[in-house]
Amino acid sequence: MTELPDPPSGAAPEGLSTVAPRLRDLRRRSGLTLEAAARRVGLSPAHLSRLETGQRQPSLPMLLALARTYGTTVSDLLGETAPERDPIVRAGRAEPSEAGGWTYWTVGGAGRAMQALRVHVPQRVQGDLVRVHPGEEWLYVLTGRLRLTLGEAVHVLDPGDAAHFDSLVPHRLAAASRDGAELLFVHTLLQSGAAELCLGDHAPHRRGG
Repeated sequence: MTELPDPPSGAAPEGLSTVAPRLRDLRRRSGLTLEAAARRVGLSPAHLSRLETGQRQPSLPMLLALARTYGTTVSDLLGETAPERDPIVRAGRAEPSEAGGWTYWTVGGAGRAMQALRVHVPQRVQGDLVRVHPGEEWLYVLTGRLRLTLGEAVHVLDPGDAAHFDSLVPHRLAAASRDGAELLFVHTLLQSGAAELCLGDHAPHRRGG
């Protein structure tokens, strides 16, 4: 697989200052070397090292990849502490975050075997943003049109359409409408040595709600 070039570095955005040490701690707790962890997420060891030292910031797809590899959630990586036993996620508590042009809201509880997100996918071309990993994914289009590539097949989903697929099938998401597409997205959190993802990398930042 081909790793995409690094984006320009900069100061860590608010909400991401704790990601680098968290990545290092989670990798060590998982008993993985830098080389083994990098191989699981489709990165070079040097690239993962830069993420762990804060020299690079992960995109949303990269955060998803790292969360799966370490058996945790994006919310946990970002230090978002929602009450684990509270089954209700109030609208006012879900702050939008951005990563590589994608905007997302965490709409599920912490400490669960799956993660639920509301995601806005921009219309721009996603390039080689292809993901392959163990588990399942389910999505439901709220607004706009979504182009979902599953293996060699390309599907265009309209509002109200849904998809449920095995994540071992190479898949790619991109908006097929000018204003992008908004969707509900649920994925399982499985940690596996077979996990490999080929992902882009852009600098994410938190927006005020």
